[in-house]
Amino acid sequence: MYDYLVVGAGLYGAVFAHEAKTHGKSVLVIDKRPNIAGNVYTEKVEGINFHKYGAHIFHTNNTTVWNYLQQFATFNRFTNSPVANYKGELYSMPFNMYTFNKMWGVVTPEEAAAKIEEQKKEITGDPKNLEEQAISLVGRDIYEKLVKGYTEKQWGRECKELPAFIIKRLPVRLTFDNNYFNALYQGIPIGGYTKMVANMLDGIEVRLGVDYLENKKEMDALAEKVVYTGPIDAYFGYQLGYLQYRSVRFENEVLDVPNFQGNAAVNYTDRETPWTRIIEHKWFEFGKDENGNDLPKTIISREYSSEWKPGDEPYYPVNDEKNGKLYEQYKKLAEAESKVIFGGRLGEYKYYDMDAVIASALKCATEQL
Repeated sequence: MYDYLVVGAGLYGAVFAHEAKTHGKSVLVIDKRPNIAGNVYTEKVEGINFHKYGAHIFHTNNTTVWNYLQQFATFNRFTNSPVANYKGELYSMPFNMYTFNKMWGVVTPEEAAAKIEEQKKEITGDPKNLEEQAISLVGRDIYEKLVKGYTEKQWGRECKELPAFIIKRLPVRLTFDNNYFNALYQGIPIGGYTKMVANMLDGIEVRLGVDYLENKKEMDALAEKVVYTGPIDAYFGYQLGYLQYRSVRFENEVLDVPNFQGNAAVNYTDRETPWTRIIEHKWFEFGKDENGNDLPKTIISREYSSEWKPGDEPYYPVNDEKNGKLYEQYKKLAEAESKVIFGGRLGEYKYYDMDAVIASALKCATEQL
């Protein structure tokens, strides 16, 4: 009946489906959730575009991806400048001159660089774990206050047990630039991500509340090929064992105040505070509604990181050596499935930013269509 069955209405599935339709292919998109857009789903609450599955801030250096998205959304000029709260002390993120001034009282880049260099000497040789990597980048003081507690809550492991490469994504700047992402393009789709994905899926048949794996035989019979964006180990019935993920739990509150924390994201970097961060959703769109009016209420989400277990939503693949080896075994099984394309964060067991998901889907579409 269809050329392609796309399993998952998130970014990867929506981009592939759009491209397939553009190439004259018949497409059916299914998703087990009651909504499209996967983890970038936003819904309107009290006039605010609420990021239901956690904050998503689009950023990219990929001009092709940025230009591609312009047909589906207009982006605002939101810049991600999170604040770190360590036991009531507030620090600018990413680590920049504001951070170093607050931490050590230094005023010039030269003074800050000297302080960091002095503290980095503690690590000799190649860093063997995340703790050593962080200290070799920013020194002991910043590691202890702004990295250690947050990272251990995020990953559920001691920093000494985590691989060094995780912390290489953290920018360190000897300027007063507090834009977290060093990207050419950045912003939030005006009207929310759901509207953007709906535009991608315009004119395509979508069925929601359909669990592919529970109805696999019946669903497979509907199409020549399947694009599967769910967890790769679930597809194979976990026959080789479970891949590990980190999951996130959200506590959401609508508050009858116009401003709770004055910023979209505040990270709580001490180990004792149980949540990793608080998101205040209205600040992704400058506290205004579509007509530029101030919004009288606010919505906050406290995020709690947890170990994934079956039934939870998988968020972050745990890309360590053990899981890497298990994924390679699943990948071999996947390669033997001639009718199925495995894609996206869960299908490829990969930590993907949004732009990389879109680039991957476009590459796949180019190869297939």
